[in-house]
Amino acid sequence: MPCLRKCSKRTISEESVFQAEIRRVAHENGRLIGMEGDADLLFLLKGGELQKVRSSSWKKNRFFKLEEDCKTLWHESHRTLKSNQTFSIDDIESVRQGRQSEGLQKYTEGCLEDRCFSIIFKTHRKNLDLMANSNEEAKQWVTGLQKVINNMDNLNRHQKTEHWIFNCMRKADKNDDNKMTLKELKHFLRQINIEVDDTYAEMLFVKCDKSESGTLEGHEIKQFYNLLTHREEVDVIYAKYTQTDGKMSSEDLMNFLLTEQQESVLLDDAVKLIHKYELDDAAKQRNQMTKDGFLMYLHQAEGMILNPAHKQVYQDMSQPLNHYFISSSHNTYLMADQLKGPSSTEAYIRSLMKSCRCVELDCWDGPNGEPVIYHGYTLTSKVLFKDVIKAIKEYAFKTSEYPVILSLENHCKLEQQKLMAQHMISILGSALVTQPLGDRMPTRFPSPEELKGRFLVKGKRLNKLDAFFSPNSAVEEDSVSEEDEAAESSKENGEKGKSKKSKIKLAKELSDIVIYCKSVHFSGFDHARDNQAFYEMSSFKESKAMNLAENSATAYIHHNVDKLSRIYPAGSRTDSSNYNPVPMWDAGCQIVALNFQTPSKEMDLNQGLFLPNGRSGYILKPEYLRDQATKFDPIALPRGEWLQHKILHVMVISAQQLPKLNKDKSKSIVDPLVRIEIYGVPADVATKETHHIDNNGFNPTWNENFKFEVHVPQLALVRFVVEDYDSTSQNDRIGQYTLPFSSMQSGYRHIPLLTKNGNVIPSAGLFVHIMILDSQ
Repeated sequence: MPCLRKCSKRTISEESVFQAEIRRVAHENGRLIGMEGDADLLFLLKGGELQKVRSSSWKKNRFFKLEEDCKTLWHESHRTLKSNQTFSIDDIESVRQGRQSEGLQKYTEGCLEDRCFSIIFKTHRKNLDLMANSNEEAKQWVTGLQKVINNMDNLNRHQKTEHWIFNCMRKADKNDDNKMTLKELKHFLRQINIEVDDTYAEMLFVKCDKSESGTLEGHEIKQFYNLLTHREEVDVIYAKYTQTDGKMSSEDLMNFLLTEQQESVLLDDAVKLIHKYELDDAAKQRNQMTKDGFLMYLHQAEGMILNPAHKQVYQDMSQPLNHYFISSSHNTYLMADQLKGPSSTEAYIRSLMKSCRCVELDCWDGPNGEPVIYHGYTLTSKVLFKDVIKAIKEYAFKTSEYPVILSLENHCKLEQQKLMAQHMISILGSALVTQPLGDRMPTRFPSPEELKGRFLVKGKRLNKLDAFFSPNSAVEEDSVSEEDEAAESSKENGEKGKSKKSKIKLAKELSDIVIYCKSVHFSGFDHARDNQAFYEMSSFKESKAMNLAENSATAYIHHNVDKLSRIYPAGSRTDSSNYNPVPMWDAGCQIVALNFQTPSKEMDLNQGLFLPNGRSGYILKPEYLRDQATKFDPIALPRGEWLQHKILHVMVISAQQLPKLNKDKSKSIVDPLVRIEIYGVPADVATKETHHIDNNGFNPTWNENFKFEVHVPQLALVRFVVEDYDSTSQNDRIGQYTLPFSSMQSGYRHIPLLTKNGNVIPSAGLFVHIMILDSQ
């Protein structure tokens, strides 16, 4: 087996001791992640050969194994400068069994299906396409990896911290003697993102070195760990509410929940929390919560800032479809920018797995009679239309069971249009809505509940929907005006003779499967009110939509009470950047399409809006955005039910285990600050931030208070941002978390932190106190 780390030549006895230590460490990590003695874990730790597939001619055998930290996958590489390569379990988005990637479908035979699997990464790193020697081995690799990933995800914050610190200590132990010298302790502190002066480090060391041996070992390291992870701010809270024998009784806990957490609870609820999270059996028997149990509770869903009741689908899903904000993607096929970035089915999968419920398909005539998807008039690569539809069918309802809208930008000639319709009908089958629900002409949209597991096609239609109920209303191919976005795209890319009134021949077969989302040109609110049916919807470029939202907000809201509106980024955004979606939501626009492939503040807001309601991709609009008689105006803010003036007090207390931004520089310690941002109607937009803490990303403490006024809480989003302060250049973002104001819990709350791609940063978080008061 290949050597896993660079090391000097060891004697046979030294190697035996080394391997025994590796087994001990692997066993301890297996225990820490709840997989002690697990057969699948032992299989991964032993490792084995897999064939790495990159092309039809590049298929190489490489050795893969899980390292003893039970978190790092190592594989050999024959590249000159990268003989040993690793990646973290935390970097894995999913493990897919079978030929479930573009690479494996293209470069392997169908008969090898059961031997193949892919590792998909959270970042834009390329998929790892692999083939095992047998079906059984492939299954065990997939099962084992999924089990480790799930166990890591399900660890509580305390367990993640313990696992992380244990392995950081190992890395600091340069000579592998299971002891820690003062020099190694200083190295360890830098590794976990703390820069301390020598005096403090030595004080810590002496305090723990009870044996006065000049090294820390065994229980001394355990004491050092306890000192390091001690949460003084939690001690203060615990002591304040502990009235009995130094431990928190069920009555004390109930008092804390009522007073601080602003929860409507009974004594029985407090008892249930004790029995759920208390670690000490003796305390549990006496219905008491120790400090450790209290900290455990604060790290669980009940102690987080997001209301646990909102993690499930909790809203009424039986309203008409246009009464919801719908998570929507623009240029969904792109993995990067819209000039030369790759198009991929993987981009659709990633968006759908993030609960995106409206995806865009830019369809063009392709070779061999098969339509393709790409960004027209650019150097972006092409992907087959039928492969995209297959991927959408496979992944549409894995995260959310509510309907997916296929937004077609059709540039194809008649023959390939007919093939598009054929592919959608044959691949999507009965899940595709091909006629109105019910036996009579509808007067409103069906609901997300009625459309569970179904696909709707958005595009041009040759006739009215009531043709389904009129036997003599058949139509043949005819010309229709091109989509506004398509016309704009061709104009911006300099295609001669194109204008917004360009015509395209439309096939009856494609027209017939457009049911509830017929695309029509917008000619003003009065025209739409008098001439458009409820199922006829318009698309608006961001600048047009912003102008309407700012200058005709109430009229726009009335329009969106009856009809759907789709907003899309300007074609001039060649880097696939995003616009601010909040003003569009304030005006009741449902399909506010963003570039999901581009990490940005705007995508953070989108992820925040759609975080609650079971991450279903649908959020019910407030009642005043669903009422045809509403007088709501987000700019003028007249009196009405929408005005529920609140005072938000936020105390930023501390942070825990913030990641280093430059892991290659051992001395690069972060100087964190926290910024709180409010988004919503213009009157509510605000930003405030703490001072920065020098050289401490492990356990910085601020204890700073901030006050915000929020006039329309139902439309407000709260964003917490942690940055690394830099006096000479722009601050680097460490992590952020965004959620709706109405989904925020009061009291002492932990806040997880997300990467720029929206993934949770393991162990890292903020600790805050939230108080929401009615304005007098």
